[in-house]
Amino acid sequence: MGWTLAFAAVAILFVLVSGANDGATLIGLGLRFPRFPGWAAATILVVVLFTVPYLLGVTVARTFTERLAGLGTSGGAAAFLVGVVIAVAVVAALTGRGLPTSLTLAVIGGIGGAGLGAGLPVSWTDLGTVLAIGACAPMAGLVLGYLLGAVSRRVPSYRRMSRLVSGTHLLAYTAQCVAYALNDGQKMIAVVSVAVGVSRGGLGGVGPIEVPPAWMAALVALFLAGALTSLIRVGGRLGRGLVITRPLHIVTAEAAATGAVLGSSALGSPVSMTQSITAGVVGSAASEGMRRVRWQGVVNVGTAWLVTLPSSMALGCLGGLALRLM
Repeated sequence: MGWTLAFAAVAILFVLVSGANDGATLIGLGLRFPRFPGWAAATILVVVLFTVPYLLGVTVARTFTERLAGLGTSGGAAAFLVGVVIAVAVVAALTGRGLPTSLTLAVIGGIGGAGLGAGLPVSWTDLGTVLAIGACAPMAGLVLGYLLGAVSRRVPSYRRMSRLVSGTHLLAYTAQCVAYALNDGQKMIAVVSVAVGVSRGGLGGVGPIEVPPAWMAALVALFLAGALTSLIRVGGRLGRGLVITRPLHIVTAEAAATGAVLGSSALGSPVSMTQSITAGVVGSAASEGMRRVRWQGVVNVGTAWLVTLPSSMALGCLGGLALRLM
């Protein structure tokens, strides 16, 4: 009973934190576009987040539970719990110091480190592949943002241009939500699925990913609640510490992030949507000139990303060692 409650509490906290970090970023970027209603941004995200796993599968969620470490063996669920707790703690600590970072990257490091410390077999090849793809995704977002920004400025202006840009934003935002639900958002499915498995079968190995509609609806509701609680704080600062954000930056960043994340999804590798969005915004602004970018903000974000993986992996390893000694 104690482990069931612990997993349930961690799952609820994790989904709320994901909403506060990822959901607020997605909705906040959409709201930076003029005359785009908040209810529309939230509704699109919620509907897509609920339906995509049933329509397109949960391949990325399985990466968290099957490809990083041997979590299907005895002690796998406990190591998974430790890795997730460490990830949330690392992100909270860095965010508290004004260095917002990637929860996805922290989870990958936390689970890998916890598995290593607990004596579980770690798939270094798969872990290295996931990290390599995760590192390439922001770079792809940066390049795509730059190219799309350069191309979009060559489109001749005409009387109905604002209507065209608004329609493009709606399509890009929806596609971005699909990419998130197909990739980065599936870390929540993995965490909640493990919690449901422990409640049914007790503490042991991590079982297959399950997505019952009832708990999927609860997951989406918690995610939205987390997003709304931090929307003003996270969404309001989005892009302002990095570039002077314009409607053009928003549309190109959405399209660039979508392309980078969907490409990673095809490989079954989890990547950070917030990293890809940030890179897309910087790339779009840089296409207008390097002075458009506030490079000190970029350096701060990059520093947080570099610190996240080794710190979460090291702390996860210590947590896994503690499990072995219990």
